[in-house]
Amino acid sequence: MADTAPRDLVTEPSPHEMRDPEMRRELKRAGVWLGLAAAMALVVVLIQPILIILAGIVFAAMLDGGVRLLGRFLKIPRGWRLLIVVLLTVGFIGLTVYKTGAGIVVQFHQLQATLLVQLDRLSHWAAGQGFMPGADEIKSLVQQALGSVGKLTSWVGTALGAVTTIFMIMVIGLFVAIEPRIYDRGLQWMVPLDSRAEFALTLDRMAKQLRRLLAGRLAGMTFEGVLMWVALSIAGIPMALVLGIITGILAFIPNIGAFISGALMISVGFSAGVDKGLWAIVIYLVVQTFDGWVVIPMVAKKTVDLPPALTLSMQILASTLFGILGLALADPLTAMIKVAMERNSERAMEEEPQGEPA
Repeated sequence: MADTAPRDLVTEPSPHEMRDPEMRRELKRAGVWLGLAAAMALVVVLIQPILIILAGIVFAAMLDGGVRLLGRFLKIPRGWRLLIVVLLTVGFIGLTVYKTGAGIVVQFHQLQATLLVQLDRLSHWAAGQGFMPGADEIKSLVQQALGSVGKLTSWVGTALGAVTTIFMIMVIGLFVAIEPRIYDRGLQWMVPLDSRAEFALTLDRMAKQLRRLLAGRLAGMTFEGVLMWVALSIAGIPMALVLGIITGILAFIPNIGAFISGALMISVGFSAGVDKGLWAIVIYLVVQTFDGWVVIPMVAKKTVDLPPALTLSMQILASTLFGILGLALADPLTAMIKVAMERNSERAMEEEPQGEPA
């Protein structure tokens, strides 16, 4: 016969239960700080895939900008416009590689050999003058500097790692560009209900600023690369096509990119003679001056005008912490952070109590 008598119910608190309200408050505070520390540690551990995801979002913004621009002329569904943008991009890259592929490969090999010779000459001259240590010490310092750039540099430093990274970025960007509303809704689900309207507004402004920034950068890259290629070809400087391509690509990273492309151009120019080197200096100064005083201000009026000191500081910080991919993403991240801070300031002014009218 089963025992149907009621069991004795324990009503007193357990020994480990905290009844003191002050202790509970302190425990909640400690839990918040521990959770914040754990989140920061998780970000540090997962910084490589996080940067790849951010790069994919930037690529998706490029595709979305092309889709929106095409939508002004073709009133067709978004999927067809995205397909046209992707096909045009792939076709342009394929045609460029097909028409100039062999020449580009040869010129890249020539550029590598020329830079090695020029670097060796410069290091020996500087060592002879007592300005710098010998060539072996310079190579050791360069290796140490490259090794301390960041964890991400060693991960994408090899050719296979770079190709894999670019492929993942393109796939992520393509998926996000196909159905951006799905990911927008998913991000909003992660925010409390009473804050979703503000979060959606800030997110929309970030996306708009990112599209405008990337549109301006792509226009500047095209203009600067083509102009540099034409000018170097007219001056008879070797490897003009490769130098134009490198200049256009590095124009995506302002300040630092212009300095690197200028150093490469001048090195190649002096390898062909003193007169070619002087022409390279003149072309670099003229193009950069025209770009800085005419092109960039015109583009900045239509896109995003970021303070130069802020962008340079962010580039130095991002490249030191995250490597080459962090350097490439420094400006988009700065633009998005700027939008969030501006919206926060607007919201604070809206919530500020207004005085009574006089």
